[in-house]
Amino acid sequence: MRPTDRTGLAILLSLVALTLFDAMGLVIKHLSVTYSAAELSAWRNLFGIIPAVIALALSRQWHSAGRSLRMRQWRLALARGAFVTFAQLCFYLALGQMAFATASTITYANALFMTALAVPLLGEKVGWVRWSAVLIGFVGVVLVMQPGSDTFSAVALLPLGAAAIYALVGVTARMMDDDVPSALVNLYSSCTALVGAFLIALAFDGFTPVQSSTDLAWIVAMGGFGGTAVLFLVISYRMTEQSNLAPFSYFGIPLAFLLGWLFFDETPWDALFPGALLIAAGGLLIVWRERQRSRISGIHPSAAHE
Repeated sequence: MRPTDRTGLAILLSLVALTLFDAMGLVIKHLSVTYSAAELSAWRNLFGIIPAVIALALSRQWHSAGRSLRMRQWRLALARGAFVTFAQLCFYLALGQMAFATASTITYANALFMTALAVPLLGEKVGWVRWSAVLIGFVGVVLVMQPGSDTFSAVALLPLGAAAIYALVGVTARMMDDDVPSALVNLYSSCTALVGAFLIALAFDGFTPVQSSTDLAWIVAMGGFGGTAVLFLVISYRMTEQSNLAPFSYFGIPLAFLLGWLFFDETPWDALFPGALLIAAGGLLIVWRERQRSRISGIHPSAAHE
């Protein structure tokens, strides 16, 4: 438990962040009729830089470290930004072509990918409980994607690719030096993703002129929603242990279904259930096992790798 632990407020902020992420997704889906995924990614990162800068300015760790913008692992920090670029591209493409809740739900497989990637990248030993959780979640993903059915499309691989790349972003964050403020790592990633998205947009169809002041307002809101959500997550993770927040992340699945129904009249019941429940169950089982391992390691470090 951290001295400044405020779990209740941290949970509230994380739920607000999830809501803002879904609001960003709604705007992306709305604008994808007119603008490409690469364009939307570029605009989202441009206006999302503002909350990233605010997060850094509010970081006590950054101030106590002398407000330096340099870091030893700058190459890794830039690589994470490149990963974010491609994850956003996959997810935004999916939002433009799939039901909102379906695309969002598949991306929740990132917890499963993070467990698998932790083995080669972090040298973690994953026991049968967590591998079982990965298998359960994977079955859920397959059920949501419905391969072999008349409704299956290769587009369903896009949010799955986004989940895998976002997992890579999460795992590599754990490879950063402990004394580097999270807000600084986030700023590096945001700036790199901004450059990457602009280059991809220019390499293909370029930028579509903003069609109206209303579209401009939506574009600014999109960046604000996404950037503020990241800011709230950074703050919430500093208030309490991440394991206290992880179970609430699956609140986003029913929320995405509700928002997709309200704004786009989408009700993909057959696609989502029971697959979405298995994805959540697999993720929650991983969270439970992580908490058990943390308690065991506090008693006997060698027992944490069971």
